[in-house]
Amino acid sequence: MRDSDILNSLKPNLLEYIARARTDLRLGLPVGLSGGDQKVAILAADGIVPDRMAALLQLGQAVLVVTQRRAETLNARAYDGDLARLVLPKNADAAWIAAVADPKDDLTHPMKGPFQTERGGAVDIHRAALQLVKSARLLPAALVVSLNGEAPADITTLGLQGLSDALAAPVAHNSVVTGRVPMALTSAGRVHVFRPNDGGEDHVAVEVGRPERSAPVLARLHSACFTGDVLGSLKCDCGTQLQSALAEMGREGAGVLLYLHQEGRGIGLANKMRAYSLQDQGFDTVDANHRLGFEDDERDFRTGADILKRLGFSSVRLLTNNPAKVAMMETQGIKVVERVALQVGRTPENTDYLDVKAKKSGHLL
Repeated sequence: MRDSDILNSLKPNLLEYIARARTDLRLGLPVGLSGGDQKVAILAADGIVPDRMAALLQLGQAVLVVTQRRAETLNARAYDGDLARLVLPKNADAAWIAAVADPKDDLTHPMKGPFQTERGGAVDIHRAALQLVKSARLLPAALVVSLNGEAPADITTLGLQGLSDALAAPVAHNSVVTGRVPMALTSAGRVHVFRPNDGGEDHVAVEVGRPERSAPVLARLHSACFTGDVLGSLKCDCGTQLQSALAEMGREGAGVLLYLHQEGRGIGLANKMRAYSLQDQGFDTVDANHRLGFEDDERDFRTGADILKRLGFSSVRLLTNNPAKVAMMETQGIKVVERVALQVGRTPENTDYLDVKAKKSGHLL
Protein backbone atom coordinates (compact mmCIF):
# COMPACT_ATOMS: atom_id res chain seq x y z
CA MET A 1 0.00 0.00 0.00
CA ARG A 2 1.30 3.46 -0.92
CA ASP A 3 2.02 6.00 1.83
CA SER A 4 -0.73 8.27 0.46
CA ASP A 5 -3.27 5.42 0.71
CA ILE A 6 -2.18 4.69 4.27
CA LEU A 7 -2.52 8.35 5.25
CA ASN A 8 -5.97 8.59 3.63
CA SER A 9 -7.12 5.53 5.58
CA LEU A 10 -6.14 7.31 8.81
CA LYS A 11 -8.17 10.45 8.09
CA PRO A 12 -11.33 10.97 10.15
CA ASN A 13 -14.66 10.36 8.44
CA LEU A 14 -17.54 12.86 8.59
CA LEU A 15 -18.99 11.50 11.85
CA GLU A 16 -15.56 11.69 13.47
CA TYR A 17 -15.09 15.27 12.28
CA ILE A 18 -18.50 16.11 13.75
CA ALA A 19 -17.46 14.57 17.08
CA ARG A 20 -14.29 16.67 16.99
CA ALA A 21 -16.32 19.79 16.22
CA ARG A 22 -18.67 19.12 19.16
CA THR A 23 -15.71 18.88 21.54
CA ASP A 24 -14.21 22.09 20.18
CA LEU A 25 -17.49 23.96 20.63
CA ARG A 26 -17.79 22.74 24.23
CA LEU A 27 -14.24 24.04 24.84
CA GLY A 28 -15.16 27.46 23.48
CA LEU A 29 -13.16 26.97 20.28
CA PRO A 30 -14.39 28.14 16.87
CA VAL A 31 -15.43 25.67 14.18
CA GLY A 32 -15.41 26.37 10.45
CA LEU A 33 -18.27 25.59 8.06
CA SER A 34 -18.11 25.88 4.29
CA GLY A 35 -20.65 25.33 1.55
CA GLY A 36 -20.82 26.73 -1.96
CA ASP A 37 -19.40 30.23 -1.85
CA GLN A 38 -20.11 30.58 1.87
CA LYS A 39 -17.42 30.23 4.51
CA VAL A 40 -18.11 30.94 8.17
CA ALA A 41 -16.62 30.40 11.59
CA ILE A 42 -18.94 29.68 14.48
CA LEU A 43 -18.74 29.91 18.25
CA ALA A 44 -21.27 28.38 20.62
CA ALA A 45 -23.00 31.12 22.60
CA ASP A 46 -22.91 28.84 25.64
CA GLY A 47 -19.63 29.49 27.44
CA ILE A 48 -18.38 31.95 24.84
CA VAL A 49 -14.79 33.15 25.43
CA PRO A 50 -14.61 36.99 25.19
CA ASP A 51 -11.09 37.14 23.68
CA ARG A 52 -11.91 34.56 21.01
CA MET A 53 -15.16 36.31 20.20
CA ALA A 54 -13.42 39.69 19.83
CA ALA A 55 -10.77 38.18 17.56
CA LEU A 56 -13.34 36.36 15.43
CA LEU A 57 -15.45 39.49 14.94
CA GLN A 58 -12.48 41.14 13.21
CA LEU A 59 -12.69 38.57 10.40
CA GLY A 60 -16.15 39.47 9.07
CA GLN A 61 -19.79 40.29 9.63
CA ALA A 62 -21.52 38.32 12.35
CA VAL A 63 -25.03 37.30 13.37
CA LEU A 64 -26.30 35.47 16.42
CA VAL A 65 -28.39 32.51 15.27
CA VAL A 66 -31.15 31.34 17.61
CA THR A 67 -34.00 28.89 17.22
CA GLN A 68 -37.52 30.00 16.41
CA ARG A 69 -38.51 28.99 19.98
CA ARG A 70 -35.97 31.37 21.51
CA ALA A 71 -36.86 34.08 18.98
CA GLU A 72 -40.48 33.91 20.16
CA THR A 73 -39.40 34.64 23.72
CA LEU A 74 -37.20 37.52 22.55
CA ASN A 75 -39.97 38.96 20.35
CA ALA A 76 -37.59 38.73 17.40
CA ARG A 77 -38.89 37.97 13.90
CA ALA A 78 -37.90 34.51 12.68
CA TYR A 79 -38.01 35.21 8.95
CA ASP A 80 -36.27 31.90 8.27
CA GLY A 81 -38.99 29.79 9.88
CA ASP A 82 -37.12 27.52 12.27
CA LEU A 83 -34.41 30.04 13.16
CA ALA A 84 -33.65 33.73 13.38
CA ARG A 85 -30.44 35.60 12.49
CA LEU A 86 -30.06 38.43 14.99
CA VAL A 87 -27.96 41.40 13.86
CA LEU A 88 -25.36 42.29 16.49
CA PRO A 89 -25.52 45.86 17.84
CA LYS A 90 -22.31 47.89 17.66
CA ASN A 91 -21.56 47.38 21.36
CA ALA A 92 -22.22 43.61 21.33
CA ASP A 93 -19.85 41.69 23.58
CA ALA A 94 -19.75 38.28 25.25
CA ALA A 95 -22.10 39.48 28.00
CA TRP A 96 -24.67 40.55 25.38
CA ILE A 97 -24.43 37.18 23.63
CA ALA A 98 -24.91 35.33 26.92
CA ALA A 99 -27.89 37.49 27.92
CA VAL A 100 -29.67 36.88 24.61
CA ALA A 101 -28.93 33.15 24.45
CA ASP A 102 -29.61 32.25 28.11
CA PRO A 103 -33.08 33.03 29.52
CA LYS A 104 -32.04 32.97 33.17
CA ASP A 105 -32.40 36.75 33.52
CA ASP A 106 -35.32 37.24 31.13
CA LEU A 107 -37.72 38.25 33.91
CA THR A 108 -35.34 40.55 35.77
CA HIS A 109 -34.01 42.17 32.57
CA PRO A 110 -36.80 41.70 30.01
CA MET A 111 -35.92 44.59 27.68
CA LYS A 112 -33.18 43.02 25.54
CA GLY A 113 -34.40 44.30 22.18
CA PRO A 114 -35.67 45.51 19.90
CA PHE A 115 -33.87 43.07 17.63
CA GLN A 116 -33.12 43.44 13.97
CA THR A 117 -33.15 40.11 12.15
CA GLU A 118 -31.81 39.31 8.71
CA ARG A 119 -34.10 38.00 6.01
CA GLY A 120 -33.49 36.45 2.62
CA GLY A 121 -30.50 34.53 1.37
CA ALA A 122 -29.32 31.00 2.08
CA VAL A 123 -29.52 29.83 5.68
CA ASP A 124 -28.41 26.19 5.38
CA ILE A 125 -25.07 27.03 6.95
CA HIS A 126 -26.79 28.79 9.88
CA ARG A 127 -29.11 25.83 10.36
CA ALA A 128 -26.12 23.48 10.44
CA ALA A 129 -24.47 25.69 13.07
CA LEU A 130 -27.53 25.32 15.31
CA GLN A 131 -27.65 21.57 14.74
CA LEU A 132 -24.01 21.29 15.79
CA VAL A 133 -24.33 23.24 19.04
CA LYS A 134 -27.53 21.39 19.96
CA SER A 135 -25.86 18.05 19.34
CA ALA A 136 -23.08 19.16 21.71
CA ARG A 137 -25.74 19.58 24.46
CA LEU A 138 -25.14 23.33 24.54
CA LEU A 139 -27.66 26.15 24.43
CA PRO A 140 -29.10 26.31 20.90
CA ALA A 141 -27.50 29.60 19.87
CA ALA A 142 -24.40 30.24 17.78
CA LEU A 143 -22.34 33.24 16.74
CA VAL A 144 -21.82 32.88 12.98
CA VAL A 145 -19.11 35.03 11.37
CA SER A 146 -18.88 35.28 7.58
CA LEU A 147 -15.31 34.87 6.33
CA ASN A 148 -13.88 36.67 3.33
CA GLY A 149 -10.82 34.42 3.23
CA GLU A 150 -9.90 31.03 4.60
CA ALA A 151 -10.91 29.81 8.04
CA PRO A 152 -8.39 30.44 10.83
CA ALA A 153 -5.57 27.93 10.81
CA ASP A 154 -5.84 24.74 12.85
CA ILE A 155 -9.58 24.93 13.57
CA THR A 156 -11.87 22.02 12.75
CA THR A 157 -13.67 22.76 9.49
CA LEU A 158 -16.65 20.88 8.10
CA GLY A 159 -18.15 20.97 4.63
CA LEU A 160 -21.87 21.58 4.40
CA GLN A 161 -22.50 18.75 1.94
CA GLY A 162 -24.06 15.85 3.81
CA LEU A 163 -23.61 17.52 7.20
CA SER A 164 -27.27 18.08 8.10
CA ASP A 165 -28.19 14.57 6.96
CA ALA A 166 -25.36 13.11 9.06
CA LEU A 167 -26.49 15.07 12.14
CA ALA A 168 -30.11 13.92 11.70
CA ALA A 169 -29.41 10.31 10.74
CA PRO A 170 -29.97 7.45 13.22
CA VAL A 171 -26.81 6.47 15.07
CA ALA A 172 -25.43 2.94 15.03
CA HIS A 173 -24.23 1.41 18.29
CA ASN A 174 -21.39 -1.03 18.81
CA SER A 175 -21.32 -3.53 21.66
CA VAL A 176 -18.29 -2.79 23.86
CA VAL A 177 -18.52 -5.25 26.72
CA THR A 178 -20.93 -7.40 28.72
CA GLY A 179 -20.47 -8.14 32.40
CA ARG A 180 -22.39 -10.16 34.99
CA VAL A 181 -23.88 -7.97 37.73
CA PRO A 182 -25.82 -9.69 40.53
CA MET A 183 -28.55 -7.29 41.66
CA ALA A 184 -30.83 -7.09 44.64
CA LEU A 185 -33.77 -8.15 42.48
CA THR A 186 -31.97 -11.04 40.75
CA SER A 187 -28.64 -12.81 40.85
CA ALA A 188 -28.92 -13.34 37.10
CA GLY A 189 -28.18 -9.86 35.85
CA ARG A 190 -25.98 -8.69 32.98
CA VAL A 191 -24.94 -5.21 31.88
CA HIS A 192 -24.20 -4.51 28.22
CA VAL A 193 -22.37 -1.32 27.26
CA PHE A 194 -23.03 0.12 23.79
CA ARG A 195 -20.98 2.90 22.19
CA PRO A 196 -22.51 5.12 19.47
CA ASN A 197 -20.47 5.58 16.32
CA ASP A 198 -20.87 9.37 16.44
CA GLY A 199 -18.61 9.81 19.48
CA GLY A 200 -21.51 10.34 21.89
CA GLU A 201 -21.91 8.95 25.39
CA ASP A 202 -22.15 5.21 26.01
CA HIS A 203 -25.58 3.69 26.64
CA VAL A 204 -26.33 0.75 28.92
CA ALA A 205 -28.66 -2.22 28.61
CA VAL A 206 -29.47 -4.05 31.86
CA GLU A 207 -30.62 -7.60 31.20
CA VAL A 208 -32.61 -9.15 34.03
CA GLY A 209 -32.64 -12.95 34.01
CA ARG A 210 -32.38 -14.69 30.64
CA PRO A 211 -35.21 -13.31 28.49
CA GLU A 212 -36.12 -15.32 25.41
CA ARG A 213 -35.25 -13.59 22.15
CA SER A 214 -38.11 -15.31 20.35
CA ALA A 215 -40.81 -13.85 22.65
CA PRO A 216 -41.84 -10.26 23.46
CA VAL A 217 -39.54 -9.02 26.23
CA LEU A 218 -40.66 -6.80 29.09
CA ALA A 219 -38.65 -3.65 28.27
CA ARG A 220 -38.12 -0.15 29.56
CA LEU A 221 -36.44 2.69 27.67
CA HIS A 222 -35.26 4.88 30.53
CA SER A 223 -33.64 8.24 29.85
CA ALA A 224 -30.91 9.04 32.36
CA CYS A 225 -32.02 11.40 35.12
CA PHE A 226 -29.21 12.25 37.51
CA THR A 227 -31.47 14.22 39.84
CA GLY A 228 -34.19 11.57 40.03
CA ASP A 229 -32.22 8.34 39.65
CA VAL A 230 -29.27 9.27 41.88
CA LEU A 231 -30.44 12.07 44.18
CA GLY A 232 -34.03 10.94 44.63
CA SER A 233 -35.41 14.27 43.44
CA LEU A 234 -39.09 14.83 44.14
CA LYS A 235 -39.49 17.16 41.13
CA CYS A 236 -40.02 14.21 38.76
CA ASP A 237 -41.08 10.56 38.78
CA CYS A 238 -37.96 9.22 37.03
CA GLY A 239 -36.25 7.51 39.96
CA THR A 240 -39.43 5.78 41.05
CA GLN A 241 -40.13 4.65 37.47
CA LEU A 242 -36.61 3.21 37.22
CA GLN A 243 -36.90 1.21 40.41
CA SER A 244 -40.48 0.10 39.67
CA ALA A 245 -39.52 -1.10 36.18
CA LEU A 246 -36.63 -3.15 37.54
CA ALA A 247 -38.85 -4.56 40.31
CA GLU A 248 -41.48 -5.62 37.75
CA MET A 249 -38.80 -7.37 35.70
CA GLY A 250 -37.58 -9.07 38.86
CA ARG A 251 -41.08 -10.34 39.63
CA GLU A 252 -41.41 -11.74 36.10
CA GLY A 253 -37.90 -13.15 36.21
CA ALA A 254 -36.84 -11.53 32.94
CA GLY A 255 -36.63 -8.18 31.17
CA VAL A 256 -34.33 -5.59 29.68
CA LEU A 257 -33.91 -1.98 30.80
CA LEU A 258 -32.13 0.42 28.47
CA TYR A 259 -30.45 3.25 30.37
CA LEU A 260 -30.04 5.91 27.69
CA HIS A 261 -27.87 8.97 28.22
CA GLN A 262 -30.46 11.50 27.06
CA GLU A 263 -30.65 13.64 30.19
CA GLY A 264 -33.38 16.23 30.41
CA ARG A 265 -35.34 14.94 27.42
CA GLY A 266 -32.20 15.11 25.34
CA ILE A 267 -30.95 18.61 26.21
CA GLY A 268 -28.22 17.58 28.67
CA LEU A 269 -27.80 18.04 32.42
CA ALA A 270 -26.65 21.68 32.32
CA ASN A 271 -29.61 22.76 30.21
CA LYS A 272 -31.93 20.68 32.38
CA MET A 273 -30.73 22.63 35.41
CA ARG A 274 -31.38 25.83 33.46
CA ALA A 275 -34.91 24.57 32.84
CA TYR A 276 -35.30 23.83 36.57
CA SER A 277 -34.31 27.42 37.34
CA LEU A 278 -36.97 28.65 34.92
CA GLN A 279 -39.52 26.39 36.59
CA ASP A 280 -38.66 28.12 39.88
CA GLN A 281 -39.62 31.37 38.11
CA GLY A 282 -43.08 29.96 37.36
CA PHE A 283 -42.72 28.36 33.92
CA ASP A 284 -43.83 24.77 33.39
CA THR A 285 -41.47 22.10 32.04
CA VAL A 286 -42.51 22.55 28.39
CA ASP A 287 -42.45 26.36 28.47
CA ALA A 288 -39.02 26.25 30.14
CA ASN A 289 -37.65 24.16 27.26
CA HIS A 290 -39.12 26.59 24.75
CA ARG A 291 -37.58 29.63 26.46
CA LEU A 292 -34.21 27.89 26.30
CA GLY A 293 -34.73 27.43 22.56
CA PHE A 294 -35.50 23.71 22.56
CA GLU A 295 -38.52 21.71 21.49
CA ASP A 296 -40.69 19.86 24.03
CA ASP A 297 -38.63 16.69 23.68
CA GLU A 298 -35.22 16.43 21.98
CA ARG A 299 -34.65 12.72 22.64
CA ASP A 300 -33.96 10.22 19.86
CA PHE A 301 -35.86 7.01 20.63
CA ARG A 302 -34.26 5.37 17.57
CA THR A 303 -31.31 4.74 19.89
CA GLY A 304 -33.37 2.33 21.98
CA ALA A 305 -34.69 0.49 18.94
CA ASP A 306 -31.18 0.01 17.55
CA ILE A 307 -29.84 -1.40 20.82
CA LEU A 308 -32.80 -3.76 21.24
CA LYS A 309 -32.17 -5.15 17.76
CA ARG A 310 -28.48 -5.62 18.52
CA LEU A 311 -29.45 -7.56 21.64
CA GLY A 312 -31.58 -9.85 19.46
CA PHE A 313 -35.07 -8.57 20.39
CA SER A 314 -37.72 -7.83 17.79
CA SER A 315 -40.83 -7.43 19.97
CA VAL A 316 -41.48 -5.90 23.38
CA ARG A 317 -43.99 -5.33 26.11
CA LEU A 318 -43.04 -1.73 26.70
CA LEU A 319 -43.10 -0.23 30.19
CA THR A 320 -44.05 3.38 29.43
CA ASN A 321 -46.69 6.07 29.79
CA ASN A 322 -45.46 7.82 26.64
CA PRO A 323 -47.25 6.90 23.38
CA ALA A 324 -44.41 8.55 21.40
CA LYS A 325 -42.09 5.75 22.51
CA VAL A 326 -44.56 3.14 21.30
CA ALA A 327 -44.92 4.86 17.92
CA MET A 328 -41.17 5.24 17.45
CA MET A 329 -40.51 1.59 18.30
CA GLU A 330 -43.06 0.52 15.73
CA THR A 331 -41.63 2.78 13.00
CA GLN A 332 -38.15 1.40 13.73
CA GLY A 333 -39.21 -2.22 13.32
CA ILE A 334 -39.70 -3.18 16.98
CA LYS A 335 -43.18 -4.61 17.49
CA VAL A 336 -44.90 -3.37 20.65
CA VAL A 337 -47.37 -6.11 21.57
CA GLU A 338 -48.41 -4.36 24.79
CA ARG A 339 -47.95 -1.01 26.52
CA VAL A 340 -47.46 -1.69 30.23
CA ALA A 341 -48.42 1.34 32.34
CA LEU A 342 -45.89 2.68 34.82
CA GLN A 343 -47.94 5.16 36.81
CA VAL A 344 -45.87 5.59 39.95
CA GLY A 345 -44.02 8.29 41.85
CA ARG A 346 -46.62 11.07 42.04
CA THR A 347 -45.80 13.44 44.92
CA PRO A 348 -47.06 16.86 46.01
CA GLU A 349 -43.83 18.29 44.59
CA ASN A 350 -44.23 16.84 41.10
CA THR A 351 -48.01 16.84 40.58
CA ASP A 352 -47.95 19.97 38.41
CA TYR A 353 -45.04 18.55 36.38
CA LEU A 354 -46.90 15.28 35.73
CA ASP A 355 -50.10 17.13 34.84
CA VAL A 356 -48.19 19.19 32.24
CA LYS A 357 -46.65 16.02 30.78
CA ALA A 358 -50.15 14.61 30.38
CA LYS A 359 -51.73 17.79 29.00
CA LYS A 360 -48.93 19.05 26.72
CA SER A 361 -46.86 15.96 25.92
CA GLY A 362 -49.59 13.33 25.71
CA HIS A 363 -48.35 11.07 28.50
CA LEU A 364 -51.02 8.67 29.77
CA LEU A 365 -51.04 9.47 33.49
